[in-house]
Amino acid sequence: MALISPYLSNMKRIYLTLLALLPVLTVEAQNASYSRLSNDTLVIGNALIERKFIWNKGNLITFSLTDKSSGRSLLNKAGIPDFQLPGDPVTASNPSYASRAIPETAIHPAYAETEVRFSLGTLHLRKVYRVYSDSPVIACEIYLKGSTAALTEGTDLNLADRKNIEFTEDMKSKQATAILDQMKLDGFHWRTKIVEFHDVTDWNNNLVFERNLIPYRKNSYKGNLLFAHNIENDQGIFFLKEAPSSDVQLAANGYDFTTEFGHFSVCGLGMTQKDILTDEWRKAYGSVIGVYSGPELNQLKALRSYQKNIRKLLPERDEMVMMNTWGDRSQDSKVNEKFSLMEVERAAQLGVSHFQIDDGWQIGKSPNSAVAKGSFKNIWDNPDYWKPDPKKYPEGLHPLVKKGRKLGVEICLWFNPSVQNDYADWEKDVQAIVGLYKEYGIRMFKIDGLAIPNKQSEINLRRLFDTVLEKTKDKVVFNLDATAGRRGGYHLFNEYGNIFLENRYTDWQNYYPYWTLRNLWQLSKYVPAEKIQVEFLNKWRNAGQYGSDIFAPGNYSFDYLFATTMAGQPLAWFEGTGLPEEALNTSKLINTYKEIQHDFHTGVILPIGEEPSGRSWTGFQSVKGDRGYFLFFRENTPSRDGLVKTWLPEGAKVKCTPVLGHGKAMTATISQQGMINVTLPDANDFVMYTYELIQP
Repeated sequence: MALISPYLSNMKRIYLTLLALLPVLTVEAQNASYSRLSNDTLVIGNALIERKFIWNKGNLITFSLTDKSSGRSLLNKAGIPDFQLPGDPVTASNPSYASRAIPETAIHPAYAETEVRFSLGTLHLRKVYRVYSDSPVIACEIYLKGSTAALTEGTDLNLADRKNIEFTEDMKSKQATAILDQMKLDGFHWRTKIVEFHDVTDWNNNLVFERNLIPYRKNSYKGNLLFAHNIENDQGIFFLKEAPSSDVQLAANGYDFTTEFGHFSVCGLGMTQKDILTDEWRKAYGSVIGVYSGPELNQLKALRSYQKNIRKLLPERDEMVMMNTWGDRSQDSKVNEKFSLMEVERAAQLGVSHFQIDDGWQIGKSPNSAVAKGSFKNIWDNPDYWKPDPKKYPEGLHPLVKKGRKLGVEICLWFNPSVQNDYADWEKDVQAIVGLYKEYGIRMFKIDGLAIPNKQSEINLRRLFDTVLEKTKDKVVFNLDATAGRRGGYHLFNEYGNIFLENRYTDWQNYYPYWTLRNLWQLSKYVPAEKIQVEFLNKWRNAGQYGSDIFAPGNYSFDYLFATTMAGQPLAWFEGTGLPEEALNTSKLINTYKEIQHDFHTGVILPIGEEPSGRSWTGFQSVKGDRGYFLFFRENTPSRDGLVKTWLPEGAKVKCTPVLGHGKAMTATISQQGMINVTLPDANDFVMYTYELIQP
């Protein structure tokens, strides 16, 4: 899409004029976020980031992006609108601008919102920018209504099908999909990393794939994250595509980003032209841009500062050590009042804070029932589907909730929204959830069985979640299952709760402690670990099925299994009544962990050491300014001493005080590449330290 007249002839003049204004505008740095439109310039920013746009009748063209921490500005060389559709350009019309301060809620902190509207022929667009005061990031949500013939379901041309390059004209390629946002930056020395994610964890055990590349001619890639770092000036940007994992996105054209030298684009609306209605605003996938300077740690802290603002982490609402009985594979065959009361007692003895009854508490029978052949189809043919089964719970859930309150264990439930007709019955689902909240005080629901095959399904699910939060004053928390189906993945629906990561079972010999640790370790670099529920199992069950396997769960202490989950939200994936008495010794660890859990989780939790392999020195670091936490694991390695790469700078002196596990207090000086020496006398052991930097 070419720059629309009269801007084309004036581009150089506008660039020079705005460039002269840059120092004046930059000195306006302040703690609060801001937005202002003056003549032909829109400016959005805060004390850490500023983005300038040429107004262009509302179809914004980025002029510059400034990292205020370094004082450096990046000029956009594209000279075309940030948002683009395939096909011939259309002149924008009907522009409007509004800005407002969005107050803090129980879900999110306060932020500044800028809304820009315009039309491209018969297609109407609404772009909503969000800026939080403490984050060098600007998020953009795009809404569409009207009609367009520009969206296609084709894919980009394969590189092998393009002709060889002999002339400048040969380098051009046709745009095949919508562009949500883009920047064309100066220079040829950009190092780019694309991060692709996989959920559907019943089938996948490799969840994060990094691709490092030097951008060359135009090429396309899958992923939710793109980092671009200029090695000439040690400055960078990143794009986050707020969408499901690439393989399960709606209206997917086979890629999420394009790169061409210093030109980076975020692609794919998640909508076809059939999804765009004439009388209803519909939300496309979102795009987030951030800035940073210096080392990789600054890049990751910038990203995390935004992710932590999507949903606040409140200790009384969001922190948990949950026990869910499904992990012992009895399904719903044991679920009843007597069993549940015994489980709550056991949970309290173990130190567990939340007990969740999975499938089987309700009158309706699911297809996963061990006692009846049920179905998820036409759930609301039975208006009592989501009421407690009176045969199993004669007095409802009241005795269980009462006992839980007495013992300090919160009762939680499993719930499967009614999937038929794109969740057309979402309002009935809301009534069921809100009814359980009002009658029993239950506020935590594992959301399972989701299928999001089209935009209408996604819209109705949002309506379900939003309405439940509205009616419960943001008290309800959803554990969003990521184990199967087309779901939200790691970067969509993050405002509603946490992610139930995976099902693993000793029955099928697919639970290995280092596998679980590895998945959390890899994800924690790019997804807040504290937003992920991750499992530890009853290591005494099915021990014989592992034979002489040195990585079998039985070769680790129960404390160690719990420790592998501490960076996330620990999930006791077993029946408490099935544990031997010796398992209750872990209650000391769990209770001590709960005392520091929230402080640990409020830091930026990142992976340290080697990738977990069963034979590594590995772990996590929670970065909290000049202090934080280390969680070190010595896997099955021969040496009692290990060098672990941390996120601290070389030469830093650090005092480490043990709070969990078996390490001793120490003072250490960080060596090259952030290395610290750690001692653990026994293999398959761990230690958690608080650390503080010591001033020289």
